Amino acid sequence: MVRLEQIRNGSTSSTVVMAVVLLTCFIACAHAQQEQKHQKKHDTRKQVEALEEKWRTAQLSGDIVTMDHMLSDDFIGISMSGQVNTKAQQLDRMRSHKLVITRIQLNDMKVKLVDSVAIVTCQAEVEGTSEGMSVKGTYRYTRIYRQLSSGEWKITSFEATRIRPTKSAGEKHEGPGPAAQAMTLEPRFG
Repeated sequence: MVRLEQIRNGSTSSTVVMAVVLLTCFIACAHAQQEQKHQKKHDTRKQVEALEEKWRTAQLSGDIVTMDHMLSDDFIGISMSGQVNTKAQQLDRMRSHKLVITRIQLNDMKVKLVDSVAIVTCQAEVEGTSEGMSVKGTYRYTRIYRQLSSGEWKITSFEATRIRPTKSAGEKHEGPGPAAQAMTLEPRFG
């Protein structure tokens, strides 16, 4: 309870002023911490986007050394045809030229951060060959990176799905034709 004598002496007002100053400092510190967290997430997203570009460039140039370094030892990739590849299998496909990518244009990239994991979803216009078959089309993919305790990011998982062109309103659908055949013969990308 505040006594009349404290009010006359001004000790209550100095206590209130001190409390306001401390509260203001606390709010300012909390806001600064929030800003630092936001900036760190932004920087991490940019770092992962740069890794995506590094991977794209390595694929286009057939840079096996870079790809080997970027893939985790436990990497699992699932191609658009549902085929599963380990790190060794993926690198062998590139080394033996079973997969040759001549063009990759990325767009609509999103990076979601969850603790030490980055989940990238992206759309890619791809051209090249896979096991001797022409590859040309639009794909949606998910690539997952894990950050190691050293701070380095490694690709742990990948999956691609082909985006099929939609039919225009005037097109007529007639039984299983070339499109259905292409589905069963579709080459692997990823």
